[in-house]
Amino acid sequence: MTQDLSIQQQQFDRIANGQGFIAALDQSGGSTPKALALYGVTSDAFSNDDEMFGEIHKMRTRIIQAPDFNSQKILGAILFEKTMDGQIDGTPVASYLWDQCGVVPFLKVDKGLADEANGAQVMKPMPDLDALLARAGEAGIFGTKMRSVIKTANTDGVRDVVAQQFEVGKQIAAAGLLPIIEPEVDIHSDTKGEAEILLKAELLKQLNALPADTKVALKLTLPNVSGLYDELADHDNVVRVVALSGGYSTDQACALLSQNAKMIASFSRALTEGLNVSMSDDEYNTALGSNIGKICQASL
Repeated sequence: MTQDLSIQQQQFDRIANGQGFIAALDQSGGSTPKALALYGVTSDAFSNDDEMFGEIHKMRTRIIQAPDFNSQKILGAILFEKTMDGQIDGTPVASYLWDQCGVVPFLKVDKGLADEANGAQVMKPMPDLDALLARAGEAGIFGTKMRSVIKTANTDGVRDVVAQQFEVGKQIAAAGLLPIIEPEVDIHSDTKGEAEILLKAELLKQLNALPADTKVALKLTLPNVSGLYDELADHDNVVRVVALSGGYSTDQACALLSQNAKMIASFSRALTEGLNVSMSDDEYNTALGSNIGKICQASL
């Protein structure tokens, strides 16, 4: 990693020990139209991918420049690759986040999900990952995030997801970045609770096999049983356990999070709930500030 070590240590300390949450601003090509539609930007507002990503960049910039998007409440922010490559007021986004907001920048590195097998979706291959990690380090990115999905309590599927996550996670750690391991459990699964028990066992198995100096963070669906993942949060190789909102409303996600004292939020849709492109700045900042306040309080 090319980052100044003192900055890297400051960022590590914020993620490991800071109060607040990690904002997920990493909607990718597949989820961008839906995110824009929820924000009030319909498909007739853009005619190609470049214009679509321009619209989502404006949306993310407005979030990042809002008064409540600050280091007192936001520990980190996960970016989509095109956001990392973009700028805010002439400054590369990762630099803007750290220098102007005191927010630690992360990058989503996965290329989407493979077809379902054994009740789960592993990640598609990432043949250019090393090059992306090198570019991320140059851009001042501190860590990464990658998502798989578990749909049923299938032992083979859960094992495959977790094994792949850790295999890629070790590659990311070797490049000097902190990997956020994200094996999401579908909140609509009929076997969600059983899947979470299998997932915890597989995560512990992989964590126990890591070298002592290899650190990871975990991003997990809010569990059916409160405190289920406390043992993971206490593991020597785990920097932090963060929660995804997974389709829960902001209020639902915050209520569940508040029952899990050793998890903090890393919400995407719940962060932007109720925001609309047509709002005045006062309306927008009030709505976003309310969401940030709720999520921050639930993360304490």
